[in-house]
Amino acid sequence: MKKAKKALKPPRLTVGVLYGGRSGEHDVSTCSAASVAAALDKTKYKVVAVGIDRDGRWYVQPKPEIIPHKDFGKVLALKKTGLWLVNQFECNNRLYLYNLEDKNRRVAIDVVFPVLHGTYGEDGTMQGLLELAMVAYVGADVTGSAVGMDKDIAKRLLKQAGVPVVPWITLSRHAWQKNPKKIISAAIKELKLPFFVKPVCTGSSVGVQKVKTKNELARAVEYAFEFDSRVMIETGIDCREIECSVLGNDEPLASVTGEITPTHEFYSYEAKYLDPEGAKMNIPAKIPARLAAAIRKCAIAGYRALNCSSMARVDFFLDKKTGEFYLNEVNTLPGFTGISMYPKLWAAGGLPYTELLDRLIELALDRHRVKKAVRTD
Repeated sequence: MKKAKKALKPPRLTVGVLYGGRSGEHDVSTCSAASVAAALDKTKYKVVAVGIDRDGRWYVQPKPEIIPHKDFGKVLALKKTGLWLVNQFECNNRLYLYNLEDKNRRVAIDVVFPVLHGTYGEDGTMQGLLELAMVAYVGADVTGSAVGMDKDIAKRLLKQAGVPVVPWITLSRHAWQKNPKKIISAAIKELKLPFFVKPVCTGSSVGVQKVKTKNELARAVEYAFEFDSRVMIETGIDCREIECSVLGNDEPLASVTGEITPTHEFYSYEAKYLDPEGAKMNIPAKIPARLAAAIRKCAIAGYRALNCSSMARVDFFLDKKTGEFYLNEVNTLPGFTGISMYPKLWAAGGLPYTELLDRLIELALDRHRVKKAVRTD
């Protein structure tokens, strides 16, 4: 009798973990990328790391190396050997990268996993490049990424969709330089102290300051303008910070809720990344079941209002006095370390980190198939 042939294993997908970048969150990105690269199932995927330095140069690392870092635990090392160029013109649904010093060397990537937080990575710019290259990628598409990154436009869309948001005003650098006294007077009249002053298009609380008096406002605005050309002044609420993870394309699902309790005055960059005791997480959040259900429903509504897909972490403020909640931000590329809230919320619901990565890659491939079917001629 002939021996039965062994079933052939499907070929491993090559996953490109894209990290670093021209952003104030460059270091945070290396930490998230280290966790993703380590956790991807090597029986299913071949992992290639593509590091982008602070000047925007790309470096391909076929064997990603994870090293200790004094502030961020484990990070993906950016090895600057052999500058590579992305080629977006071989449009057969793979991303090709060519070595500029040896044109015979190239790497082909089946699906990109961007772990680029902040500007030039989370704001739609990288997603636009990947769309042009016609390659599948994890995370929100161009529209969802750009809108999610822009706090002012996001708030306007959320408000129009009936999602509760905290009162705010937005100012340009030109308007501020022209008449700062007028803007300060408008803020005092329209909003309530204390304020939070934020750059419009940054994440990880970069450039954010709390303002308790009128005299502190000008300095906080000037500081925020160091990180962006537009700044938001927002009413500060005495609140609890509740977070919810959303996963999916056309039929998104919401995770259990979690609560962040900062030990600092607010959940600053230092509290998030530099102080190991900067915040405590409670998963699930200790709130009534009916309130948790309402927040989860609102998270999905906000996700849809901003045209998100794949994933997002949706952050809420829960007013300690009134019990009302407000959607604060939709983060389309949230932190992805082993201790980050986004994966921890899914793990609490029974979806462990490695399986979450599998699901995100499936969602990227599903969306790519749908887009390929769209007629462009």
